[in-house]
Amino acid sequence: VQLQASGGGLVQAGGSLRLSCAASGFAFDDWRMCWYRQAPGKAREGVSCINNSDGVTYYADSVKGRFTISSDNAKNTVYLQMNSLKSDDTAVYYCAADSSGRPLIQFYYGMDYWGKGTLVTVSS
Repeated sequence: VQLQASGGGLVQAGGSLRLSCAASGFAFDDWRMCWYRQAPGKAREGVSCINNSDGVTYYADSVKGRFTISSDNAKNTVYLQMNSLKSDDTAVYYCAADSSGRPLIQFYYGMDYWGKGTLVTVSS
C-alpha cells in the first residue's frame, strides 16, 4: 500500500493550493480517504474526508467554505483544493485511508494507512 501526497508549498495568505494523494495497493473505490494536518507544536487534526463509494464529504469547521475534497476513482487519487488560505493553515498535510465504514460524522485517528506528509506554508 502506498499513499503519496504532493502539492504542498509556500503561498501567500489569500492564495490557493491543490494537494493530491495518489493511492495504490487497495480497493480505492470502496474506502474513505481523508486529509489531516499537523501544525508545529500542535496535535494532528482532521481536515476533510470523502467516502469514495458514495461521494459523501465531511469538513472541519475551520476549513468549511474554503477547502474542497474530491476523488477521482479512475486515477486512485484524492485531492484537496485549498482556497483563501490563512497563516493558521500552515501545517504538514497527511492523507489517510480508512476501510472501517464508521459513520462520517467525526474524524477518526485509527486509520488503516497514512501517507507521508506534504508541507503547506502560508505567509502573512
